[in-house]
Amino acid sequence: MTKDDFLLRFNLLQLGQSSHNYIHPRPLKSAAVLITLIEGEHTHDGLQVLLTKRASHLKHHPSQVSFPGGKVEPSDANPTATALREAQEEIGLLASAVNILGTLPPCQTISGFHVIPIVAMIDNKQQFLLDKNEVAEIFQVPLQHFFSSSKQYTISTHYNGNPHNVHFMPYKHYNIWGATASMLKDLIQQLN
Repeated sequence: MTKDDFLLRFNLLQLGQSSHNYIHPRPLKSAAVLITLIEGEHTHDGLQVLLTKRASHLKHHPSQVSFPGGKVEPSDANPTATALREAQEEIGLLASAVNILGTLPPCQTISGFHVIPIVAMIDNKQQFLLDKNEVAEIFQVPLQHFFSSSKQYTISTHYNGNPHNVHFMPYKHYNIWGATASMLKDLIQQLN
């Protein structure tokens, strides 16, 4: 998918609500993530999705694949500010290099977060600087990979007595699952 195709589809179609929400017994914490798209180096590469692998020593979600982002801080003006601040802290992505395209519907996580996914695009020549205390690795996955239903798996389970689905979208040796896979599923649904 080219940048122009993506922008046309993303702007024409808007999801009303994420289908990946849970009934929580306690209030949710606010968070935001940056779903970053990068044009491939060659035209045949198409768009790439930027993902990170969290550091293995972290208390929450160690070694899991995620988007740059995190909990909203009182100093953040809005969810976009949160996502941009976290992206700069985690991977050295400067806000001035980011073109915000919009948002996806909020996603609630089983771990108790209400997450606003911010969709953005950056130049493929962007340099990154990992904070090794938070991020073990940064990598890219072709956006087209997530369109294939043969590369998506769903497990139905229960949480607090209520049914919910856990999504998996493996890529090479990476296990992309949970909230990250749910947000990617919402993005693909909006583009279809």
